[in-house]
Amino acid sequence: MAVLHAPFCSSLFVVLTLLVSRSSPALPHAFFIFGDSLVDVGNNDYLVTLSKANAPPYGVDFTFSGGKPTGRFTNGRNIADVIGEALGQKSFAPPYFSPNSSAEILNSGVNFASGSSGIFDDTGSFYIGRVPLGQQISYFEKTRAQILEIMGEKAATEFLNKALFTIASGSNDILEYLSPSMPFFGREKYDPSVFQDSLVSNLTFHLKRLNQLGARKIVVADVGPLGCIPYARALEFIPAGECSAAANQLTEGYNKKLKRMIYRLNQEMGPESKFVYANTYEIVMEIIQQYSQYGFENALDPCCGGSFPPFLCIGIANSTSTLCKDRSKYVFWDAFHPTEAVNVIVAGKLLDGNSAAASPINIRELFQYQ
Repeated sequence: MAVLHAPFCSSLFVVLTLLVSRSSPALPHAFFIFGDSLVDVGNNDYLVTLSKANAPPYGVDFTFSGGKPTGRFTNGRNIADVIGEALGQKSFAPPYFSPNSSAEILNSGVNFASGSSGIFDDTGSFYIGRVPLGQQISYFEKTRAQILEIMGEKAATEFLNKALFTIASGSNDILEYLSPSMPFFGREKYDPSVFQDSLVSNLTFHLKRLNQLGARKIVVADVGPLGCIPYARALEFIPAGECSAAANQLTEGYNKKLKRMIYRLNQEMGPESKFVYANTYEIVMEIIQQYSQYGFENALDPCCGGSFPPFLCIGIANSTSTLCKDRSKYVFWDAFHPTEAVNVIVAGKLLDGNSAAASPINIRELFQYQ
């Protein structure tokens, strides 16, 4: 679907040559990001898809674009943005499909995430265009091959050893499982436990493939409390102030299996590789349950768009879309995604929190891990 653009190749060659020829052996810490709309920074803008955030009021609080939409599915920075910034990233990892990708990509890395995508290849098919997690890793493989060719094996290996890899996927897979069956999609629902095991098994395959391609520092985010997002609450007609117990139960079951899998991977892969389980579920749930203590005024309603279908959050001039006055007081930006204010809190806990937030070490410790 995508090719390495000519400007990218030429500028990549120049910077890699400079890096290799420097007397200092120091190489930058790059960030490689995979997943869905929670961390997409504009890849879907280049696809024929119903899943886009390329119009106002998306990005209204994104300082770096002057409040213009960038393809991020929130009002400002997403979690990956905040983490990268806190770790000294000079510029955000650009979307893989961006035609303006330049030599800066070596310092910042690449973002392969795609809204509406999932761990399963067919997740998100309703939205038409999207890049499944497996395909995202294939795009990384192409990027890696170019870096390896120009940089040489030794320097490229060191470069990837220092890089931080983040995967945030699985939410859409679970949401589709929870959604009413659509016979014309040709799908059959199977036992929840079997579904969870299948999801973990597929993700394990993807993580091992990334590791084989040189990823050594890997953050794997679990799935947040989907039963509390406006979409899921509307789906089940959940009363005001409550979350869907069934949706959260399914998500928690998956997260427990995911955490056990991460533990096993760390045992299998040895000290050369480190996988970190990011417990976003507990962090976001705590924010929702104690929202006033975190400075929020509304824990469950979307700031932008409605609480019921069609959940529109594009074109605030349209009478079907609304926008709250103070985004910092809302937990949810739209029917699916958190506000920047929540992203900042979650990122902070994952960066510097204890083992309840991230295990076996937090992200800052992983970043410094040798």
